[in-house]
Amino acid sequence: MTAARRFIRRPIKALVIVFLPLAWAGALAAAPVDLAQLVEAIRAEIEPRQAMDFMQQVYSTDRWFTYPKFQETAEFVKKTMEEIGLKNVELLGAPADGTTQAGFWTMPLAWDAKSARLEIVDPPVPAEQAILADFQKVPTSLGMWSGSTPPEGVTAEVLELKETDPAKIAHMPLRGKLVLTSRNPADFKWALVRAGATGAINAFTENPKLEDGRQWINAWGDNGWAFTKASTPLLSFSITPRQAALVQKLLAEHGAVRVKATVDTRYYNGVYPYVTGVIPGTGSEEVLTLGHSSEQGAEDNATGVAAMLESLATLNRLIASGKLPRPKRSIRLFIMGELYGSMHYIQTHPERMRRTVAALCMDTPAASYDLAGTEYTFYMNPHVAKSYTDAFILRVAQEYFPQVHRLWHEHTFMSGTDTYLSEPTVNVPTVWGYSGSGVETHHNSEDTPDRVDPRSLRDIATVNAAFLYYLANAGESEAMWLAELSQTRGYQQILDTAASFLDRVPTTNEADSLARRLQDAIDRVTYSVDRETESVLSVLRLIPEPRREEARKNLTPLVESLRRFGEEQTNRVRHAIDRRALELGFKAPMKPIAAADPQLKEAAKIVVRRKRYGTLPLDDIPPDQREGYPSGAWEGVPTIALYWCDGHRNLAEVIHLTRLELGPTDFDFVGYFRFLREKGYVDFVEK
Repeated sequence: MTAARRFIRRPIKALVIVFLPLAWAGALAAAPVDLAQLVEAIRAEIEPRQAMDFMQQVYSTDRWFTYPKFQETAEFVKKTMEEIGLKNVELLGAPADGTTQAGFWTMPLAWDAKSARLEIVDPPVPAEQAILADFQKVPTSLGMWSGSTPPEGVTAEVLELKETDPAKIAHMPLRGKLVLTSRNPADFKWALVRAGATGAINAFTENPKLEDGRQWINAWGDNGWAFTKASTPLLSFSITPRQAALVQKLLAEHGAVRVKATVDTRYYNGVYPYVTGVIPGTGSEEVLTLGHSSEQGAEDNATGVAAMLESLATLNRLIASGKLPRPKRSIRLFIMGELYGSMHYIQTHPERMRRTVAALCMDTPAASYDLAGTEYTFYMNPHVAKSYTDAFILRVAQEYFPQVHRLWHEHTFMSGTDTYLSEPTVNVPTVWGYSGSGVETHHNSEDTPDRVDPRSLRDIATVNAAFLYYLANAGESEAMWLAELSQTRGYQQILDTAASFLDRVPTTNEADSLARRLQDAIDRVTYSVDRETESVLSVLRLIPEPRREEARKNLTPLVESLRRFGEEQTNRVRHAIDRRALELGFKAPMKPIAAADPQLKEAAKIVVRRKRYGTLPLDDIPPDQREGYPSGAWEGVPTIALYWCDGHRNLAEVIHLTRLELGPTDFDFVGYFRFLREKGYVDFVEK
């Protein structure tokens, strides 16, 4: 019998609570929570039709992706939070002034668009083909933060850009031209600025099969994602694959194509709104669900917003009816602009964040059951922040998805959305639920409400609600079960690590290779034991401070068992390598040898101290002045390395840990962190 089943059999009182009057439910709030019964209660109460209505309303305003429309969405979300019974609902916002920073992220400049058209004027084409873009008909025709034209418009020659090197593009004769590009122009906007281009006509798409779909260009800063005070107001249009083929055909046949652009947009100092509210708990701590609004798509991310709203609406109904007791911790809902909103919220609400014990991110399509690739995938915490929430979200999925005959998956941590909350300077363990959309409509005008499946919306809302409520009400009994759950997952993680080496031993034929493989196995199994131990011990955060020392003692057998299991797995690899050495005529036992790395000697002298929380987008440095180093906004290696920098580990240790987490890399860590110190992003601690 598994640890999970032993736990589920124990709390019989949880079944009784469903039928007790509200007063009695409050009295029994301390009773252990039965996960299976909780999931069933939530599943029965979820209202997919209401969630679909939430999605439709959010889509109706966010599809325009202007700041006045973002404000309309936020006002709807605030009103809806109040109507579903949330308390302390706040409509707040980050300053959209293009200069304020949260962490090292520079806030966008507010932007509005009234109208925009792009039409072919020469050579003549049929009227129905001449209009390439019309913002009022299809908002994604216009790139976000596009500049404007005089009222009479501008006429420009189209130049198809085939060069891919931004450094070369920066020196091309593009002045006065509108560049047609099959790459996302936001990736090299700075080069277009240097070359004097009037703007870009985007022909890039993530799915060329959507012949009448337009890719949403949602980044137009000179140095990164958002348009800031220092950015240049170039024009930005997006056309369909069918239209791109037409323009390319005209260029081939006539040698030149001229278009007229008429755009009415403005930049201004405004507000990037966000909304938050809670189901109040009986204590001071919180659990959090967060996800972004302010995107053009129905699946990405109106469904994420809708799922969160329906999750908390369902929990509130169950609590109000007495079917669930009021939880110990408040359950907070937070809806904002991706990254920029969460960065500002963290900066302005540090005490709230300190009281937040766990989070679930809802950047998540709710796609059709009838298409492949639409199953939900749950992304874990980064290794530096290994947590019981990794094992628990998978346990919730295991409890729910078989009931609806759906698969689910897990995936290692990936940056790119608001899951960075788990990193040590914020310290809120955060997992993320995501699915594909079947037909790839990511950031495309084809991401419309008719593609949303209410069953998928029901599924993710149910999982979200169960995750939140269980942890909101978790006490010592639940914490110990979560530790056992983490230990069980830990065994599998350690076993998988050892197995990956055992699989390669029979095909290793050199003594040096066997010796290096042994060292690598020792390092990786030791690392795995350390990380899985961290997962087990992370449950201490759920236990009141006066009880933590006693709880830690109770966790010691679990930790010791992981350590012994790790030793057993290392010995398995050691014996396999020795056996292989004897087969090849080498001496045994083999002695482990570490691979040489010239970076490590210098790196051992450096201790990096971070100055601010979050990642480093370098959005205040032009890309051609970054000495070849990548923006740390999304890149995995610099992001993970930064997370391991705690002001105590030397950089050699950070390099080692980063490679253990991500695998081999020849990234120039020493050069990168020296660059960061020179630019003022980090300090070096004198040893």
